[in-house]
Amino acid sequence: MRSMQVEADRSAILVRVRRLSPDATPRWGKMSAPQMLVHITEAMRMASGDLVVRAKRHPVRLPVIKQLMLYVVPMPKNLPTAPELVARAPAVFDEELRAFAEAVRRFAGRDPTVAWPDHPVFGAMTPHSWGVLAHKHTDHHLTQFGL
Repeated sequence: MRSMQVEADRSAILVRVRRLSPDATPRWGKMSAPQMLVHITEAMRMASGDLVVRAKRHPVRLPVIKQLMLYVVPMPKNLPTAPELVARAPAVFDEELRAFAEAVRRFAGRDPTVAWPDHPVFGAMTPHSWGVLAHKHTDHHLTQFGL
């Protein structure tokens, strides 16, 4: 599985993000390219523990369903998201690109031996599961914009 914990996978994601243009048209969904960039940045900040997102009770916390969602099932289109991940308005596009790269850097530099934050839907997560989910989520949204 690809993971934001793996240098080559992170680098490939950063290359794809740099190809995003502010006027790109999504293949699905309602977010503009700048809004999507904010969304994936805030998701990386959540994974690092830099952004607190309120927990939700959800059946995917069940271990079997959680494992299927993280490692087997493709990410569905048009899922609802946490309000905290879409609350911030986009800044200048180049600043948002830098903010995403910084959020990825902070995520990659997080100590794997300390406690990682819970996911608002999946609950407790290991560094490995955060890395896989962060890559899967970012890849999903880059694919949304044809990257």
